[in-house]
Amino acid sequence: MNRKLFLTMVACVALAVGSVALLGPGVFLETGKGALPSEAAKVMMREVGVLLVAVGLLGWLVRDHPDSPTLRAILVANAVLQVGIFPIEIAAYQRGVFPLLSGILPNSVFHVLAAAGFAYFAARVTPRPA
Repeated sequence: MNRKLFLTMVACVALAVGSVALLGPGVFLETGKGALPSEAAKVMMREVGVLLVAVGLLGWLVRDHPDSPTLRAILVANAVLQVGIFPIEIAAYQRGVFPLLSGILPNSVFHVLAAAGFAYFAARVTPRPA
């Protein structure tokens, strides 16, 4: 898989998940996670939705960019994001906050694969000398 295809795929996932979180936070929490949404949780889901849409848009916009220190920084930041998110839902499942394994397993697999992809492509960036 090349970098453009990878960035296109993860951008589409972020845009789709972010849109659902933004537009239907209650449904997202109840159906996807098995959690009863409070008003505060819905607000936080909407905020996460906006962040995911922004991250997805950034990935979409840079998918054709040539190697550069800026592109490497974007890829590294996205790898850190995926690694940071990974344990949060697992901990929520262990505490019973998100009772559905089906609500966290696909996300957990995605975060591991996305982190590996971002790290791989970040390591392959070779900026041209100035």
